[in-house]
Parts: sequence; structure tokens; C-alpha cells
Amino acid sequence: MAHRASSDEFYGDFLGLETTMDQDWVVRYECPDSGAHLQLVTRDATAPEDSVATIRVADVDEAYAEARRRGYDIVHPLVTEPWGVRRFFVRDPNGNVLNIAASH
Repeated sequence: MAHRASSDEFYGDFLGLETTMDQDWVVRYECPDSGAHLQLVTRDATAPEDSVATIRVADVDEAYAEARRRGYDIVHPLVTEPWGVRRFFVRDPNGNVLNIAASH
């Protein structure tokens, strides 16, 4: 991560979030009280573009089918990644790439 020390200071020390996942290219900071979290991505390991947010859905296969039915731009196909997450990337109407992933 390009500015990891600065990110840890900002999200950890300043905002009080805990690092709950660190895979070098993606780091998750989580609020210990609410479970709300954010992930910073410096370069996605398997997708052609980085996402700006992750949206977890109950049925990722159904969401993928619906996105295709609506003709949305699928940036990264529906796959189960080597680390176990089933996901796809879709571009929203504003050009943002969203990571749509199965909820746990």
C-alpha cells in the first residue's frame, strides 16, 4: 500500500478503526463497536480495475444475473477468488467500479 503508515495513523490512530485484514494490496479497517468497515485497495490482485467500494449482497449469483439482464458494464466476471470470496465488478451509471460480493 502506497501510504500505509499514513493510512494506519489516519484510520487507526485518528478514527479508532482496527485493521482486520491485510493482504498488502487491500487493507480493511473496521469499527470495533459497529462492525462498519472500509477497504483501501492499491491494486486488485485479479481484476482489471480497482473498485471504489464493496457491496455485500445475500445472493451474488442472482445480483450478477440481474446486472447482466439490465445490460450493466461487468468489469470483472463472477468468480470465486483464490482467497474464497465470490464476487464480480460492475460499473455504476457514474463510472464508479463496485465490487459486488457474497455476504458472509
